[in-house]
Amino acid sequence: MIRYTLACDKRHEFEIWFKNSADYDRQRKRSLVTCPVCASAKVEKTIMAPALGHSSKKISIPQPVETAVPAAPEAKSPVAMMSPQEREIRGKLKELREHLTKNADNVGNKFPEEARKMHYGEIDHRSIYGEASPKEAKELHEEGIEFHPLPVLPDERN
Repeated sequence: MIRYTLACDKRHEFEIWFKNSADYDRQRKRSLVTCPVCASAKVEKTIMAPALGHSSKKISIPQPVETAVPAAPEAKSPVAMMSPQEREIRGKLKELREHLTKNADNVGNKFPEEARKMHYGEIDHRSIYGEASPKEAKELHEEGIEFHPLPVLPDERN
């Protein structure tokens, strides 16, 4: 199953599950996909962070870690006060990332290749994570291959 976030020509957003990306294409071509708000059949996929695989585990691409540049001795860094709710959300995002990386295979820079093989049924689905360039991620998305970026928090880059 694959879930798409769609928007009609009047900008109403909604989600629909399809058997696969070809099923979406067939139904859309026959005007069977319509907006639940206004019934418009003029719908398009929206930009989204999709999930790869059929299990509850999400497949993710880690964001590149920027190299820290030492600040000048007197330079000041931006700071922020966090609310208890924000601290809780950050904690949950950190737990999510740890869970994903612990329960998936790291395929490194072969992520796009492995994701395609799974999507097209050449290999069994499993949870993976790895690396992809922005161009590779865009190509995967355009092919209807679902994936999620791994959550990265600013404090993890320090």
